[in-house]
Amino acid sequence: MKKGFVNKKEIPAGIIWENEEGFHFQYDKSYLANPKYGAVSRTLPLREKEYNSEHMIPFFDGLIPEGWLLEIAVDNWKLNPRDRMSLLLALCQDNIGDVSIRKEK
Repeated sequence: MKKGFVNKKEIPAGIIWENEEGFHFQYDKSYLANPKYGAVSRTLPLREKEYNSEHMIPFFDGLIPEGWLLEIAVDNWKLNPRDRMSLLLALCQDNIGDVSIRKEK
């Protein structure tokens, strides 16, 4: 299982993970109790129930670089361009915008 922590403006907002059933995202209970900065995306409104998808959740997939920037990362770090979760965890720690993904240590 691959897992990462989702931050909104440096505040822990939830967790994203991939397992044999697909991709999942769930807001952290403490973030739901005080969602200072709101939902991580309009397509992922605040709720306790986890989000599930057979494919990478579109909002998170959109954080992964494309084109020449993706090619540089794939070539230099020997990443599989089809492994969306590994790309998300490796490339989305310091994004433009207020959402970042930190790999579980």
